Amino acid sequence: MTAARPRVALLDYGLGNVHSAAKAIEAAGADVTLTADRTTIMEADGLVVPGVGSMAACMAGIQAVRGGELIGRRLAGGRPVLGICVGMQVLFTTGEEGGVETAGLDEWPGTVRRLQAPVLPHMGWAEVEPPEGSTLFAGLEGERFYFVHSYAATEWLIDPHNRIRAPRVTWAEHGERFVAAVENGPLTATQFHPEKSGEAGIRLLRNWVRGL
Repeated sequence: MTAARPRVALLDYGLGNVHSAAKAIEAAGADVTLTADRTTIMEADGLVVPGVGSMAACMAGIQAVRGGELIGRRLAGGRPVLGICVGMQVLFTTGEEGGVETAGLDEWPGTVRRLQAPVLPHMGWAEVEPPEGSTLFAGLEGERFYFVHSYAATEWLIDPHNRIRAPRVTWAEHGERFVAAVENGPLTATQFHPEKSGEAGIRLLRNWVRGL
């Protein structure tokens, strides 16, 4: 008897690289529904929050469908959530873009700001530095992933000594070091695009799907 595939809700808030993300998650072994329906999102095994463009536009779209509330409720119940690119940035306290400060979802303390780099956007393949014991990057040591961004969190402000299980933070560098991925209990996020990262991206998503 074949085991049922995990059900993943892909948050539909009018922005995000939803079609390629859906295909990649399906290739990783899950059934995907693009939706903003509260019941579907709460009952899904996993929720993916995509994001492209500005943090302000993404936050406006997320709040218009009460996405912040749904994300918070899932996390309170230990239900997995994965943020991608700007879908990761909105998880921090604030974002600074074009002289405007945008309030994020404040799941993690910190500010998303413009990278101090000679060339922006940071676009293309880059290596990442996953921590020891990473589940997300298991079997992917030395792989490269695809980035398209000018903004990122450059500090990680959660004290690991105050946590029963310390978050696992992956770093990358473009002009300066920045947070490339986080594994924090049910909340996972990547600054890069797994859905644009070829076979390595599919394998990373498969690692996430296996934990649903």
